[in-house]
Amino acid sequence: MSAPLSPDALLETLDSEQREVAAAPRGPMVVLAGAGTGKTRAITHRIAYGVGSGELSPQRVLALTFTARAAGEMRTRLRGLGVSAVQARTFHAAALRQLQFFWPQAVGGPAPQVLAQKAPVVAEAAGRLRLRLERTELRDVAAEIEWAKVGMVTPERYPDLARQESRSPAGLDGTAMARLMQTYAEVTDERNVIDFEDVLLLTVGILAEQEPIAAAVRQQYRHFVVDEYQDVNPLQHRLLDLWVGERRDVCVVGDPAQTIYSFTGATPEYLLNFRERFADASRVSLVRNYRSSPEVIRLANVMLSALAPVGSGATPAISLRSQQPPGPAPRLTAYPDDEAEAQGVAERIAGLLASGSAPGRVAVLYRTNAQSALVESALSAADVPYLVRGAERFFARAEVRQAMVLLRGAVRSDSLDSALATRVRDVLSSLGHTTQPPAAGAARERWESLQALVHLAEDMQPPGRSQERPEDGTEVSMSELVNELDRRAGDQHPPAVDGVTLASLHAAKGLEWEHVFLIGCSEGLLPITMADGPQRVAEEQRLLYVGITRARSGLHLSWAGSRSAGGRAHRKVSRFLLPAAELLGLSSPTGRRSASAAPRRPRAGRTCRTCGADLDTAAERKIGRCSACPATYDEALFERLRRWRAETARKTSVPAFVVFTDATLIAIAEQAPAQREALARISGVGTRKLELYGDDVIDILASR
Repeated sequence: MSAPLSPDALLETLDSEQREVAAAPRGPMVVLAGAGTGKTRAITHRIAYGVGSGELSPQRVLALTFTARAAGEMRTRLRGLGVSAVQARTFHAAALRQLQFFWPQAVGGPAPQVLAQKAPVVAEAAGRLRLRLERTELRDVAAEIEWAKVGMVTPERYPDLARQESRSPAGLDGTAMARLMQTYAEVTDERNVIDFEDVLLLTVGILAEQEPIAAAVRQQYRHFVVDEYQDVNPLQHRLLDLWVGERRDVCVVGDPAQTIYSFTGATPEYLLNFRERFADASRVSLVRNYRSSPEVIRLANVMLSALAPVGSGATPAISLRSQQPPGPAPRLTAYPDDEAEAQGVAERIAGLLASGSAPGRVAVLYRTNAQSALVESALSAADVPYLVRGAERFFARAEVRQAMVLLRGAVRSDSLDSALATRVRDVLSSLGHTTQPPAAGAARERWESLQALVHLAEDMQPPGRSQERPEDGTEVSMSELVNELDRRAGDQHPPAVDGVTLASLHAAKGLEWEHVFLIGCSEGLLPITMADGPQRVAEEQRLLYVGITRARSGLHLSWAGSRSAGGRAHRKVSRFLLPAAELLGLSSPTGRRSASAAPRRPRAGRTCRTCGADLDTAAERKIGRCSACPATYDEALFERLRRWRAETARKTSVPAFVVFTDATLIAIAEQAPAQREALARISGVGTRKLELYGDDVIDILASR
């Protein structure tokens, strides 16, 4: 832990608005913090200043966030400011700790176990009611149970509310869903388990009904800081009220323009109406953006000015002011179809990496998780390392768990005869880790996980120390590395993995990258087709704003006219970008572009070359014949191509379809091009795949 800075020194590192937040650690305060304005810096300095000046006791402060990652980052920053005793937790983590501690006193016996997943219990409850639900329907029902609980909606109240809001998850009417909710509760009671929402509900119940326990909690925590307060739901707000009691030392921080979780029950009303409860609360607006270039902020401000007001206590949108040097103008590119968009993005990213950008400084963002598949394939084909955010957590990955076991085992035999990173590489070599990464795919992701441990060891090396041979007897030990990894695992603060990040716009909140590729900026995706009504469309607009403000410098927006290659270009550019038409070079209200649009690939034939019938699907157009007509390729040739594809996929650790899809492989076999130029004209080949596989394919075709 760093030595504490003096209170005056803490304030000197802040801008005037951040200083206003930090210098008043007592009393109620609401902070409206625009994207990239340093809100975490402001509130951690507020806590550190309060502790350093003697106004706050660190053991009496509870800082609340909404994700384990954010809580871990806050703890790390506080330690860097010399403050280690402050509790920085998510609402659920803080409530679970209290529930487990007070359960024997309040209820008796050990606290129930927390379910890792709702789906199996939901399935059992549905089975008891003789409801047959598919896996996706089970997920929808589980989400509805969560929504009802965080809104404190009982099964008795649910049918009326469902009718008012036209809610019908998995096609269930209000009465059927209420019965399922009740049966789900019965199953959890029988098993003596609870879900994550129950953690909050039970803690609320205990604090509301047992005053001695509530008094004990309020004695422990007297000062509260709540980050991302626009995302609080009614249940979390009720819990916070019970924690605070009659105290007034509450600082809440948030941005109404980043309200993107209304579908989970979150509401910005508590942030916007904070001064209804605390009439004398100070209000500070953070407007200096330290993340993004003026060009990105100019676009963000246009988006911001077009946002619909949020909540009944809506305030004027905050106009951000960039504190960064100028950068490139944001780009909007049109592509003929989704596959072309994915390939175009992959090629641009490969160009960035070739010019020296680190993969970890690049992200591809999208509205739905389904959009990642084509991007993953294109990046794999371009040999670009990537990781999908929202997948398995770093410390839960099998290779990381194995590495941790080996590193702990190496502590006793640690010789300190070389640099820490060198010793770590030696240990990880038993897991097959090498200095050179695999080409792509799962093997590359595994390599990147282990390489992140090597990078952490390098970062722990004292400045100026040789990476190959220690200069004195104070080399960093393996034990220190293991302790650091244990701390990070507890804080959910993993070391950086150096791959291009693929993430949904929701998962990208709170993060930032040097270069952001925001794909699918078309009607039907932004806003999503399911966004019915003005409020849901407005939330989609805020989601785009969140995506734009993730970029530091390079912002690349794109959209595709058609879903499939050769399909009709029925899509239009997102209506949300029209206010920025001049900045983005849009030439007409429909979103049509000319000079900056990507060139269209040659359209595949639209009639069957055998019978002349119209081709209805993208696969038929790619092959060049309808599904009713017999294949015209040589079976032996096609099998040789299939075997080659399988072997190539195995060597490069990618799925076979990443090399060529079945439709493309059939088209190659049927057309049997003799030259690379003819091969390149087949839909699904493209420039990159021609470079990778063209010679092999031509050789196979020539040997028939």
